[in-house]
Amino acid sequence: MKYSKLLIPTLKETPSEAEAVSHILMIRGGYIRQLAAGLYISLPLFLRVMEKINTIIRQEMNRIGAQELSLPVLHPAEVWQKTGRWDAIGDEMFRLRDRTGRDMCLAMTHEEIMTWLAAKELRSYRDLPQMWYQIQTKLRDEARPKSGILRTREFIMKDSYSFDADLDGLNKSYELHAQAYHRIFTRCGLLFYQVESDPGMMGGSTAHEFMAPSDAGEDEIALCGRCGYSANVELAVSQPPEYPTIDMPFEEVHTPEVKTVAEVSKFLGLPSHCFIKSLLLIAKDGAVLALLRGDEELHEDKTKRIIGQYRPAHKDEIREILGVEAGFIGPINMINKEIRVIASNSLKSGLYVSGANKKDYHIKGINPEIHFSTNNKEHKTLKLSGKMPEVHCLVVWRDIRVIREDERCVTCGAPLKIRKVIEIGNIFKLGVKYSVPLNAVYLNKEGSEVPIIMGSYGIGPARVAAAAIEQNNDENGIIWPMSIAPFSVLILPLSVSDDETTKAADLICTALNGKGIDFLIDDRDMRPGIKFKDADLTGIPYQIIIGAKNLKDGLIEIKDRRTKETMKMPPDTTVDYIIRLMVML
Repeated sequence: MKYSKLLIPTLKETPSEAEAVSHILMIRGGYIRQLAAGLYISLPLFLRVMEKINTIIRQEMNRIGAQELSLPVLHPAEVWQKTGRWDAIGDEMFRLRDRTGRDMCLAMTHEEIMTWLAAKELRSYRDLPQMWYQIQTKLRDEARPKSGILRTREFIMKDSYSFDADLDGLNKSYELHAQAYHRIFTRCGLLFYQVESDPGMMGGSTAHEFMAPSDAGEDEIALCGRCGYSANVELAVSQPPEYPTIDMPFEEVHTPEVKTVAEVSKFLGLPSHCFIKSLLLIAKDGAVLALLRGDEELHEDKTKRIIGQYRPAHKDEIREILGVEAGFIGPINMINKEIRVIASNSLKSGLYVSGANKKDYHIKGINPEIHFSTNNKEHKTLKLSGKMPEVHCLVVWRDIRVIREDERCVTCGAPLKIRKVIEIGNIFKLGVKYSVPLNAVYLNKEGSEVPIIMGSYGIGPARVAAAAIEQNNDENGIIWPMSIAPFSVLILPLSVSDDETTKAADLICTALNGKGIDFLIDDRDMRPGIKFKDADLTGIPYQIIIGAKNLKDGLIEIKDRRTKETMKMPPDTTVDYIIRLMVML
């Protein structure tokens, strides 16, 4: 294919709106153009990359027996209403009405529609198992689209779904997808991790994400280099740092106008880990007091899984609910407040300082083993008997803390590392979350109706491309893995007006065509320097450089974009040499 016939609008300057390396290089390399926030136009080079990624996906999905379908992007509301997600999903869903006034939405995902189809077509145990997939457009009204194609409002996604008769079948389908994903991402040239994750709005019991390390990533994972433990930080657990207990009497101390952990720590001369950080949260079903060690931070997503959506209480709400000014709240005397208390597991032992629920006072010497309890029956008994200790607090112990770099792995004790990552795929065990409300049932061997057991599995092809750029680039531009590069070879005749040069280029083009190798020839009448810069910027793996000077010696030059190494050889051996290089990859 000729460069002059393709739209490849490269740019010299870095676009001001781009921050992620992949975003910068895709714009500069002439791969994409932005139409509006979160909306991108795919130019010819990027379409070729996407086609190669999608081909790999199709090959591996077909390999495990999945069948390709194509579902509508426009959905009637009633299907989503049956599963409850019409109301559960907020502003991220694009909603509209058709000319008859019927509520509709644009597909964020296709669980409901795939399940609707299964309910119509899968009626007997003889129809199972099934695996269906599609590569289809999705739309999500992202509040903060950013990082180029990493977070957009319209995107292409491969989503597949498994339909099984029982949990054993689901486990097999889940494992087949996990193995297929490993092959897909390996073939795409990515470094990646499979990590435990939160099912989130998808629902179900078990979920894993496939994460590609990148500084542009918005997710973080915890990794253990010794035992292989890996998890999204939303789920990751660790052994918190252990400190010797500092002996202190149980007493109330005057702390005038000293509110934060840092301020009280300085005032009392005690380290921050000796404090209980008390945070009042407002959840849908009431106020919740969250307790953390003073050197810890509350993990938003872990907490949401326990109490649902919440927000921090305002100062006036703290005063109204607890009767004390913000900065002096704590777990003592909470039993009569009828407020749920959740506490970080790291607080189970030791002696601590926290607010006294009294302005300008804190309490020292709080011992969770004495002053906290998890036994509600014990509390009711003590309360009825009038023997309720003044300092008793009924708590629920939970993992609500943010883990930190170098904390110890709970499995083997080795230090954990935290890495920024791009999510490139996910797999979920849905169970009957969708099949029950949409009546996707089958008749078993006994003739009874049983809900179909489902799984859901997604890959973002554009995210795969962006992750590949994030992991494969240098100061000059993109370095594509061979398997997903827009072209395998770029032919660079340095002078298109020189007959010998163009003749040699034509012979190489013919030979590459004969071997089925995709190539691009830069037939533009431009200075060699411009051609070299564009060649490195666009990232095609191999460059065949044809210049009059080398041709006089009967040679052309081959450059490896990744290693920058060059090799001179006769033109008639070039194609065989390229083939050998490609076989070695």
